[in-house]
Amino acid sequence: MLTKFFELIGRFLIKRAEEFGTIVLLYLDTLKQLKHKPRIGHIIGQMAHLGADSLLIVSLTLLFTGVVFTLQTAHELVRFGAQSTVGGVVSIAIGRELGPVLVGVVCAGRVGAAITAEISTMKVTEQIDALRVMAVSPVDYLIVPRMLACMVVVPILTIFGDVIGVFGGWLVAVHYSGISSYIFTHSINFFAQMSDFTGGMIKAIFFGNVIAVLGCYYGLNCPNGAEGVGKATTKTVVTSIIVIFILNAILTFIIYR
Repeated sequence: MLTKFFELIGRFLIKRAEEFGTIVLLYLDTLKQLKHKPRIGHIIGQMAHLGADSLLIVSLTLLFTGVVFTLQTAHELVRFGAQSTVGGVVSIAIGRELGPVLVGVVCAGRVGAAITAEISTMKVTEQIDALRVMAVSPVDYLIVPRMLACMVVVPILTIFGDVIGVFGGWLVAVHYSGISSYIFTHSINFFAQMSDFTGGMIKAIFFGNVIAVLGCYYGLNCPNGAEGVGKATTKTVVTSIIVIFILNAILTFIIYR
């Protein structure tokens, strides 16, 4: 019984290590393809498709995050006479962590799933094989534009989400907690620094990179059939969210140490 248990653990670790190695090789191949002239039209099309369609869900997510975070903190800060710090606390928390991480998670669910579903459908319908027959690299044609588009779109969505989140905090602070608008905005100017937001932008670039590469990887390696498309999409979302949380911890140690 114990031998079988360790055997299952060994198989799991070997499979994960093999999968990690394949992803790294695909990522290195993608970086090699960057030396070619980028397809600007294709990249802009992917940005419009992946980014514009995510504005609504990002807006709702960050708006209510700012509202709830301010509800939880403003009352306690006012109780201890620290109402002049509410704006700074909210903006720093959203700029450093909540903004980039929540946008990354939302994009993992929306953008990552869309990329995987699209590419896995192309694989199932043998369009990927057709590209290879025509001597067109699937990495150059499919992955590079999506990776570059995500590395631009996710930071832009993060900026948009940060603004919406702070606005949600302002609504609660001014119209519910009784803090004046001047105190809230002055607190942001006094406590928050540009590095609080640029650090979140750097995180968002890495998150966009991860979402695109993992989405393309699971799309290219999905099992055949409609069921395989669903499994590949689920793997993309779950793996991307896990990697985003791990990467967020590593980048936080590096950026804000």
